Amino acid sequence: MTTRLDLDGATWTRISPKYKWPEMASYALSGLVVAALSALTWFSGAWWGYALTAAILVVTILVVGFTPRRVRAIGYQLREDDLLVRRGILFLRFVAVPYGRMQLIDVNRGPVVRALGLSDLKFVTAAASSAVTIPGVPAEEAERLRDRLVELAESRRAGL
Repeated sequence: MTTRLDLDGATWTRISPKYKWPEMASYALSGLVVAALSALTWFSGAWWGYALTAAILVVTILVVGFTPRRVRAIGYQLREDDLLVRRGILFLRFVAVPYGRMQLIDVNRGPVVRALGLSDLKFVTAAASSAVTIPGVPAEEAERLRDRLVELAESRRAGL
């Protein structure tokens, strides 16, 4: 029994390591807001209010601390018939998107990600639950990848 789900001989293209910064900032900001809201329980004078805030801060620090490793685990590869996307450390997820099923490739650039020169690629297929996204791709690479995938999708659909 194998303990790690992976492909033999697969060469993964990793996303930009700069993507860890918006992720870490997002988690830190969210954790601080929740911790600030939990501080309202301090007015009750109960000990558990302080413990709740401390627990939220500890969890936030752990999540922010593991974010760079989680970002390093995100990768993709262009195979002969499909795009394979991998993410996750504890809960691994592999998604194969056949080129012939791609209907739309969306390039998103939020303000923080755009400031770092990155983009997110989102793939829309005919399946209702196919939320496949490759975050943190350098902007030039994202446009090149979008054009290449559109070309592959059109050639695969033409063969039908």
